[in-house]
Amino acid sequence: MAAARVPVIVGPTAIGKTAVALALAEHLPIEVVSADSRQIYQRLDIGTAKPTRRERQRVPHHGVDIAEPGERYSAGRFALESREWLADIRARGRLPVLVGGTGFYVRAVAEGLFLQPPMEAERRQALERFTGTLTVSELVRWAARLDPGFAGGGRQRAGRAVEVALLSGYPLTWWQRAARADAGIDPWYVVLTAPRAVLHQRIAARSGEMVRRGLIEEVASVLAEGHLPDAPGLDGVGVREAIEYLHGKRPRDSVADAVTIATRQYAKRQQTWFRHQLPGRVWTLDATRPPEHLAEEIAAAWGRSLGAAAGPAVSPSRSTPAS
Repeated sequence: MAAARVPVIVGPTAIGKTAVALALAEHLPIEVVSADSRQIYQRLDIGTAKPTRRERQRVPHHGVDIAEPGERYSAGRFALESREWLADIRARGRLPVLVGGTGFYVRAVAEGLFLQPPMEAERRQALERFTGTLTVSELVRWAARLDPGFAGGGRQRAGRAVEVALLSGYPLTWWQRAARADAGIDPWYVVLTAPRAVLHQRIAARSGEMVRRGLIEEVASVLAEGHLPDAPGLDGVGVREAIEYLHGKRPRDSVADAVTIATRQYAKRQQTWFRHQLPGRVWTLDATRPPEHLAEEIAAAWGRSLGAAAGPAVSPSRSTPAS
């Protein structure tokens, strides 16, 4: 049975993904599956820029507030749990929309969960010693010979291809195809982008607003529950800078600026990931426009991608993504 097509709205932090998803609910009967590795943690609402309770009442969100700050949560667990959310949403006649900025979470759902094959530790170490004696070009040639689907890369990627092929008996691309065949959805990608200056301005504004709304006090309250400063839920951008202040490592008036700088760096990594790691055809939208306009355009294109049976008509779009 073919995987169901699902809209996937991605982009860097502060680009406006939540606002677009909320606006999209005015056109389509959606529920959001949040692909955000920070928003899973409870009681860290300000520090993870979660949609508000009112927004979540307006549009149901799945994958928010599901783990304690001290609990470790993986992309693999997200892939498994998101399948249940997706199936439940569809069973109720609603349209799930995957929204987020955590690339590994998006990949785990959209491309299937790639489980590393079992490999003996001693043989792996011996192989690492051998490949360490090869030049990069020699290693790449070995990778291409052992894995016909090897798409190229540097030492690390080639070494991984050689390792998996020799120690598991199957090429890495075989394992990856098996994971994709087990994917829960057929992703319909929409990437939100904006010029660097615009994104930086949004990041700075949001960082200052987080501190004004009580970021530091929120983090102090979670620490007071007994969670360690390096707990899984407390190592994200924003929360980390608040902890530095609470531990006397920076003045209070530097927190917002520190969050801004760290968020800019994180957003750059996200943009690089989405630019190079999303498979197939991707539709890019200029997020400097109002979220209502973007939502209308997405809804119209979604309807065209499914044909006449997609649902109620909306006004024509100015641009046409791949269907």
